[in-house]
Amino acid sequence: MKNICKSFHGIHANKDINLHVESGEILGLLGENGAGKTTLMNILYGLYQPDSGQIEINESPIRINNPVESITHGIGMVHQHFMLIQNHSVIENIALGYKDTPFFFPKIKIRKKVEEFSKQFDFTMDLDQKVWQLSAGEQQRIEIIKALLNGADLLILDEPTSVLTPIEIKELISILRQMKAEGHMIIFISHKLDEIMDICDRVTVLQKGQIVGHADTADTDKKALARMMVGRDVVFNIDKEKLETGEKILSVQDIHVTGDKGMPAVKGVSFELFKNEIFGIAGVAGNGQRELAEAITGIRKIDSGSVWMNKKNITNKSPRHIYDNGVAHVPEERIRFGIAPGLFLYDNAILKQHHLKKFSKRYFLKYSQVKNHTKTIISDFKVATHSINNQIRNLSGGNIQKLILGREISEQPELLVASHPTYGLDVGATQFLREHLLQLRKQGSSVLLFSEDLEEIFELCDRVAVIFDGQFMGILNSDDPRLCDIGLMMAGSKEMKTIPTNPAI
Repeated sequence: MKNICKSFHGIHANKDINLHVESGEILGLLGENGAGKTTLMNILYGLYQPDSGQIEINESPIRINNPVESITHGIGMVHQHFMLIQNHSVIENIALGYKDTPFFFPKIKIRKKVEEFSKQFDFTMDLDQKVWQLSAGEQQRIEIIKALLNGADLLILDEPTSVLTPIEIKELISILRQMKAEGHMIIFISHKLDEIMDICDRVTVLQKGQIVGHADTADTDKKALARMMVGRDVVFNIDKEKLETGEKILSVQDIHVTGDKGMPAVKGVSFELFKNEIFGIAGVAGNGQRELAEAITGIRKIDSGSVWMNKKNITNKSPRHIYDNGVAHVPEERIRFGIAPGLFLYDNAILKQHHLKKFSKRYFLKYSQVKNHTKTIISDFKVATHSINNQIRNLSGGNIQKLILGREISEQPELLVASHPTYGLDVGATQFLREHLLQLRKQGSSVLLFSEDLEEIFELCDRVAVIFDGQFMGILNSDDPRLCDIGLMMAGSKEMKTIPTNPAI
């Protein structure tokens, strides 16, 4: 890619980008949220057209007008949010994305070819299973098979590990190393410096749409890359101030919740949460974390048990009622539950708050106050956007997350339920938002933190519960030496024999 430029509404997303990747090489693409990484790769894949610049393959200039043409040139892309049809089977999704799928009996004709690719890369999956029944890692493998089946020599992976479990990440890295050994080229977009250092041969760093540096991973370290990416030193360990525990805020009593597939997802969970406390819930994805967060915040029905907030029973109340009782929520599925994609930033900045007196008068919104509030959030939380009149769907995932966090924290909630709050954020934004959570704790609020990032759990939490198969394996203080064995607990080993089941209200 030579001198690639791309602008949206007069704002540079990419400016004078020069990038190359060689056979049998993994190139890391690093940058803050909104730095232009995904835009650049969408140009290479044919989803966007550059305003100027040239793409070359083997020193021959080419023009890629759409993804179909990129596939014919041997370029495949696995997007951050998978492009699969949930109600179709694995083989049906692959057939729909395969350029040589025959008109008659497509599933029968390509099944053998798919099975050969699956064996080559040690994929084990039921080709007749519906996509919605699969884990994120299994869905990602479908996308990789689709790309390889179409003859991809260059594979672009956009934030490939953001929705994967630790085991699935190891499996993906093994697959990528095998592809590299076979001569494939890979462009690996990630915010995670450990992964970049582990798997990539070279790194290119973007900042505000421009390349600010290149490095061989063998000749650099995490601190140097972080400094290059955000333009300053990044603190990887935040000091947590010791605070006196306050009065009880939340009491969850023996709750049972059913999951999307009709099976029990949360099984008799009980705990309490106090002022000036961050309570972490750690575990491998799919063990009931999402269902527990949704039950507490009113999105999902509780089958039995109760939830009390400040001695008020909020069990199965509406999300609006629960919010009005002092509970803010940063959802795991931010696009589905956190925003209204087609509305402007200023509309999204007051979701759940539009009825407050400072934003409305009778039946009308006070738009001057709403817009000033939005500008404050954008400034305080460093949301990269050219205007508050921009539709929120046009923001990068990380900037959407920052706006949601800013909105939820802005009203100083008594309790913040935060599911993976730093998911998809670069190291600078992660540090910034973790400091905000600690500040919220210091101001007398409490935080219920759901995270698969153990570094985040250890860094922020006063107490940690480990969840497995919908049950708590134990609740430990942050200085408990048994936390060294948290991996065993996440795998189902119960470290604490007794967990309080009937806390006093």
